[in-house]
Amino acid sequence: MRARAEGSRSEALRTNGCNRGERINLRPAYMVKLSMGSERKQMQRRQLVGQREGEGVVQLHPGTGNRGSNACCFCWCCCCSCSCLTVRNEDRGKRTKPDSCDIKIEGTANCEERPKPTVEEVRAWGQSFDKLMHCPTGREAFRAFLRTEFSEENMLFWLACEDLKKETKKSVIEEKARAIYEDYISILSPKEVSLDSRVREAINRSMLEPSSCTFDDAQLQIYTLMQRDSYPRFMNSAAYTNLLRDLSEPASESEENVDGQDGSVP
Repeated sequence: MRARAEGSRSEALRTNGCNRGERINLRPAYMVKLSMGSERKQMQRRQLVGQREGEGVVQLHPGTGNRGSNACCFCWCCCCSCSCLTVRNEDRGKRTKPDSCDIKIEGTANCEERPKPTVEEVRAWGQSFDKLMHCPTGREAFRAFLRTEFSEENMLFWLACEDLKKETKKSVIEEKARAIYEDYISILSPKEVSLDSRVREAINRSMLEPSSCTFDDAQLQIYTLMQRDSYPRFMNSAAYTNLLRDLSEPASESEENVDGQDGSVP
């Protein structure tokens, strides 16, 4: 009996020991399994988030069709197509293709390429700004000076307005007026001229039905700006003084030669 009891007791101890060992071994495995499962879930969540973010970058508004390609990077509303990219595409088109107004102005500039001015003409430029602007060679020399000061758009705008006043056909006037507005009045243009708010608002109202007199106030304001600001610097510039000196020296030499011939005895 004693031996049987001890045997059963030892068997019970072995069984308990195995159960304890199994519990001890199963607990870490269970925890490891749980941690691995949570890591997999986190990885799946990250993948889903990454996929959603990737879809959001490629297509901002799913289901909008072709409208998503016109969406602006700052516009997250899908109720209407954004016009930012349209404006950018139009600007790119303008850069690659010159406007009709620019072509006309370039043609005007080429027509104004005259022979070398005389000393009297160059000296008359210094008498008044009006005489300078009424002389084709004076306008060309003054425009070259404005180019060095990065303000050539003032002269280009003035020339475009003068060209607009010569037109009489309504369709041509409207086309040139819109070209002038886009080139020199619009705030998106790199060649925008400096105008006050009153003149700018008047132009915006008159652009509903443009005429040859639409830019008269703006042209006068730019003319006054060039007269007060750029013209005095041009008169004191090396370009003007060198031109006057180069023209004066041959004239003085020719006068001396004429005097010498008149004083000689045959």
